[in-house]
Amino acid sequence: MMPPLPDPAQIIAACLIVPALGTLAILLAGRWPNLRETVTLATAGTLAACVLSLLDPVLAGGRPTLTLWEVLPGAPLAFTVEPLGMIFALIASGLWVVTSVYAIGYMRGNDEHAQTRFYACFAIAILSAMGIAFAGNLLTLFLFYEVMTISTFPLVTHKGSEEAKRAGRVYLGLLMGASIGLQLVGIVACWILAGTLDFQVGGLLAGHVDGWPVLVLLALFVFGTAKAAVMPFHRWLPAAMVAPTPVSALLHAVAVVKAGVFTVVKVVVYVFGLDLLTDTAGSDWMLYAAGFTILSASFVALRQDNLKRRLAYSTISQLSYVVLAAAILAPLSVMGAALHIVAHAFGKITLFFAAGSIYTAAHKTEISQLDGIGWKMPWTMGAFAIGSLSMIGVPPTAGFLSKWFMLSGAYDTQAWVAIAVIFASTVLNAAYFLPIVYRAFATRPAPVGPGHADHGEAPLPIVAALTLTAAGSIGLFLFPDVFLSLADQLVGGRP
Repeated sequence: MMPPLPDPAQIIAACLIVPALGTLAILLAGRWPNLRETVTLATAGTLAACVLSLLDPVLAGGRPTLTLWEVLPGAPLAFTVEPLGMIFALIASGLWVVTSVYAIGYMRGNDEHAQTRFYACFAIAILSAMGIAFAGNLLTLFLFYEVMTISTFPLVTHKGSEEAKRAGRVYLGLLMGASIGLQLVGIVACWILAGTLDFQVGGLLAGHVDGWPVLVLLALFVFGTAKAAVMPFHRWLPAAMVAPTPVSALLHAVAVVKAGVFTVVKVVVYVFGLDLLTDTAGSDWMLYAAGFTILSASFVALRQDNLKRRLAYSTISQLSYVVLAAAILAPLSVMGAALHIVAHAFGKITLFFAAGSIYTAAHKTEISQLDGIGWKMPWTMGAFAIGSLSMIGVPPTAGFLSKWFMLSGAYDTQAWVAIAVIFASTVLNAAYFLPIVYRAFATRPAPVGPGHADHGEAPLPIVAALTLTAAGSIGLFLFPDVFLSLADQLVGGRP
């Protein structure tokens, strides 16, 4: 007789408990690197399995819930697994496995210090990502959002240099200043206006507010969610590039920035609702703010010779695609926003993995140093090319699907400014990505001078991880059904 399946509420609890216990085990195993890294991989794999076990109930229309205790009267620490949160949880937990493999190769290959602290803080960050993904109300989301900021601060300052400390101050000050000074004010206002903080289909503010207060509240959430990096709240992201590459992958693909754009989309759909924002004159300011960020960051990226800084400004631009798609306020474009969270995760993590691979094997950080490197590192630069094509939006990569839905939604609502921004930024994306690929493969490497050792690929864990994520970008284009179904449920009005 088959044992009974675990209760979904218990699985939600496991998604929070597993990374917490993993953190403790990593700290206890710190003296034994092999054991510590085995614990990291086992924890990541167990969490991914727990999250995956929630997928079928959600696809079937279920919304598993877990309520723990009341933090404030009528505002409990509560969790609900809905389609958008399912998408975020699948990405964060799945890519944690791949990033852990990559991190083992990178941290050992570069003989990084404080590796135990690194893996422990990484696990806490993933714990907070699960809390954000499954948050059933604004209070729960805010608490885990702050935990993520605090837990990633030691990762940003990992190197301990003055530059890293300055970057950490910018990171912590900007993210927490915005969330406490703006986002928290918006949450309190929602509580006063609606009498609840629970996320609701159609928007918890529907019927409780209209006119200019809607615009003020929207600004508090969009700019208060500085992890989404809408200008001018974007400076933390390029500053944080001083961190090791696995941290950059965490910041740009697995958790931090995804928590930002996830929060913006969740607030648009479940706090305001598409109908309320459509009926509110002036709510299209969010579209213009996102469009400005997309184009401005792209122009800045064009001027960067440092590879990680170019990728950082690319991330700022790509994140605002999600905000732009949500701001179009069409069901198809909101589906595009959800899909771009996935597409960007796989494409951008591949690009950062490749940057770390180049640094580990060749100790090169500038684009101008990459002549012919594709001949020596074909797996790394081949993956980089696939990630670039996804960011540009070229088939057969996942970036094409998300842009297609964005453009379809914009066309349905005649959002011509959004269409112009998407086309113009696509040209800019090609302008700052394709020259890197051309330089890597269409030129010959400089001869190695006497006394200098030549190089090949980076260690196997690094190459294996970036190959897997590059393949994922193509796989998501060929087999998008799961994420399409979740995105469709997000805008289909299902409870």
